[in-house]
Amino acid sequence: MFDRNSIVQGLQEIDKLKSQVQDVHVPLKVFEYIDEGRNPQLYTKNCMEKALNKNEQVKGKIDSYRKFRAHLLEELSQVFPNETMKYWTSRGDDVNRIP
Repeated sequence: MFDRNSIVQGLQEIDKLKSQVQDVHVPLKVFEYIDEGRNPQLYTKNCMEKALNKNEQVKGKIDSYRKFRAHLLEELSQVFPNETMKYWTSRGDDVNRIP
């Protein structure tokens, strides 16, 4: 059935190699995938998909804030042209590029 000597030798070999992998951190979820008989690479795939989705959401928010800022500055420049010009000048922006 099982050769106890080979198991002991295998465990001793693993113990000798442990110093080479001390800095490797495996998420507990990976072990759960393995225990459930699932491919642990699916964990990585799922994490990557979640990260991509989150990045898309954040990019959308950034784009929305940029559009809002541009629209706000455009409206402010129509209502408060002098103050807006001072704002642009204080930032060191090129006055000719102002929308």
